[in-house]
Amino acid sequence: MSNSQQKDYQLCTSDIAFQETLNLLDWPTVCNHLATFASTPQGQRNCKKLEFPKDISATQRRLSETLEIDSLDKTLEEGLGFQGVNDIAEIILHCSKGGVSSGENLLKVSETLRSARRIRRLIEDQELRPCTTSIVRKFSTLPELEKTLQFGIEDGGHVADRASEKLSQFRSRIKTLRKTRKEILHDLLQKNSAILQDNVISERGGRPVLALKVGSSDQISGVVHDTSASGNTIFLEPQVVIALGNQILETQNQILEEENRLLSIWSKLVAGNFSSINNLSKLLLKLEHAHARARYGNWLGGVIPSVSDCEGDPFLIKEFRHPLLAWQHHYGTSEAVVPVSFEVSSGVKVVAITGPNTGGKTIALKSFGLAVLMAKAGMLLPCTGSPSMPWCSQVLADIGDEQSLQQNLSTFSGHIVRIRRILEAIARRPGPTVVLLDEVGAGTDPTEGSAIAIALLRTLASRSRLTLATTHLGELKALKYNDARFENASVAFDSETIKPTYHLQWGIPGRSNAIAIAIRLGLDLEITNTAENLIGPKGLQDVDQVIMGLEDQRQRQQKASEDAAALLARTELLYEELMESWEQQQRNSMKWQQAGRQELETSIKEAQMEVRNLIRCLRDEQADGDTARKAGQRLKQMQRNSLKKVSIPKANEWEPKVGDRVRVLTLGKAGEVVSISDNGSQLTVLCGIFRSTVDLSSVETLDGRKASVSKPSVKVNLSMSNWNGSSIRTLKNTVDVRGLRVDEAEIVVEENLRNAVGKVWIVHGIGSGKLKRGLRQWLQTLPYVEQVTDADQGDGGAGCSVIWLQ
Repeated sequence: MSNSQQKDYQLCTSDIAFQETLNLLDWPTVCNHLATFASTPQGQRNCKKLEFPKDISATQRRLSETLEIDSLDKTLEEGLGFQGVNDIAEIILHCSKGGVSSGENLLKVSETLRSARRIRRLIEDQELRPCTTSIVRKFSTLPELEKTLQFGIEDGGHVADRASEKLSQFRSRIKTLRKTRKEILHDLLQKNSAILQDNVISERGGRPVLALKVGSSDQISGVVHDTSASGNTIFLEPQVVIALGNQILETQNQILEEENRLLSIWSKLVAGNFSSINNLSKLLLKLEHAHARARYGNWLGGVIPSVSDCEGDPFLIKEFRHPLLAWQHHYGTSEAVVPVSFEVSSGVKVVAITGPNTGGKTIALKSFGLAVLMAKAGMLLPCTGSPSMPWCSQVLADIGDEQSLQQNLSTFSGHIVRIRRILEAIARRPGPTVVLLDEVGAGTDPTEGSAIAIALLRTLASRSRLTLATTHLGELKALKYNDARFENASVAFDSETIKPTYHLQWGIPGRSNAIAIAIRLGLDLEITNTAENLIGPKGLQDVDQVIMGLEDQRQRQQKASEDAAALLARTELLYEELMESWEQQQRNSMKWQQAGRQELETSIKEAQMEVRNLIRCLRDEQADGDTARKAGQRLKQMQRNSLKKVSIPKANEWEPKVGDRVRVLTLGKAGEVVSISDNGSQLTVLCGIFRSTVDLSSVETLDGRKASVSKPSVKVNLSMSNWNGSSIRTLKNTVDVRGLRVDEAEIVVEENLRNAVGKVWIVHGIGSGKLKRGLRQWLQTLPYVEQVTDADQGDGGAGCSVIWLQ
């Protein structure tokens, strides 16, 4: 085989592998569902043959177009419509080849130009809709051509009289001739009613005739055009209207020639603008496709995914609902859809999904493949949260039975042929690839099948971005513990009801539960009991026991996590109550201090008045020794009273040190001082498992001594010793708003800040910087935000902002 032949063969096999994948994932059915949301026949056809973007920039443009059209469609009262956009591809092609189109077809071209101008007027807004605005600005709506066609063609495609002076004259003339002929024929009917079979003017061969009785044709001269079947009636055109009929026929031919001349001129105008009109049709199809994606996504309750150009980014898809199952459930042909979540870290290359038959492994496999394809095609994903994933150049799958009698292929052989095509496709297009394998290594001897499956998965771990493989082979479950690139997942199974739950569990392998399923499906108990006895105490039974233990441990950890979350919620509630109580105490304290100051000022004023009176009495010439003695006694009494009212502040009898045992007044609990702030105004106190930073005025020693401070303030930060902490960026304290507008990003960020503690990382990307500036201006207005800084280079740098909460 030559090099060119080998290249063509590789291209053919890669295309076959991808087309097989689309069929295995039921992608054509998804496209058919998408087509029902298109407005025009050409839009529906375009949706059914949806083409995938070739690079990530094209995918991101599609996602932006979907988001912008969705936002506009929701703001318009009747939505964004594509009425009047006709399928004109064949019409303009016919004109470009020198053909003459009918008036009806040319009118479709005019309507499309007018509708394109209307759509451009609705969409164009560089600030709100930059992507779709760039599309409509490429529109060439040819207003002069539209005006010409609208002027010359009436509704229904009839060429208007005003299209040319000749046409108007010809049509006026033919009306006059027909009127004259009609009057002559009616006059003949009245004068010769005795020899007529009826009083109706008939038509034969396009000529007007009268129905005469046989034998009376000599009474009216003319031309006989027909006779009745019985032979009793002849149809005669009177001689007096033959000349008029000839003139009418001649005028009709002149009208047709003039109409064809005008249609030819207009068709040439369309042909002269073929490139502009053809490009306009393609752009309108592009917008209609985005409109269909937006409406289909809304129908599914979808959200916009974030697709990154970093191959190492994780796959994060929460509660994805299979779109075909959602469609069937909506139309009452299936039960409610059980959502499935995918959280695959950047270092994982292969996920082995295990569990019982009929447990949902294959559906999980197809769901993941559809999620990647829908995101790549620019569609909304039917899931919750903010889905994110790296861009993948292709998705390849081996799902189902490839057995073929015509090609002499067994089940195992069929799988091998398909896997060979997958490997060839990866070699042909070496970009990031997702591979989906159903029952890998099945259909042959388990020992050899396991060996082939392990070798295949290790190869795919180095060649593809991610491989998801379902299996019942126990050896594949252990790969995770020897290779960090592998991960286990399983479909849950309720051992009490002996039914699968269809939920996907991450981190632990699953059991096949073959005997339990056989019992549920009604297999003879004698057979199932014998099968259980044949399974020895070692081997698979031991593995199942380990898996059961892992499942129990996972459930305990999940319960502990839920309990910890509930405890944290209660702690936050207690913190809010304590802060509210402290603030109330502060307000009351201020009121008491103000009342005390007012009382002291009043007392001072009264004392000053009395002293003045005493001074006046002493200065009085009539004052004697007794008056002076009484004044002195009164002054001493006032001095004693003032000493009682004015308390002299005690000296600072206690200086806090690390290790001192203190009582936190706001919590009513004792604790140990573990650190002191640089200015000495705040202490960090460890109370049990809680570490609190409090103001110096909010604590006292166990014997009641206090340290006075000039400016009281309280700042309490609660944390748990078994909590991961908020100083490290994790998935839980990271919010990805890339691709959103500022107002949409504000909503997402505010929702996450409500329950956040510590730092929060906001990933907004760099781009034009508009999203970053808008978010930071808004964050500065929030009272509970202390500061906003750029993240460390390892956490995203200028493309990520860190929010410090108070």
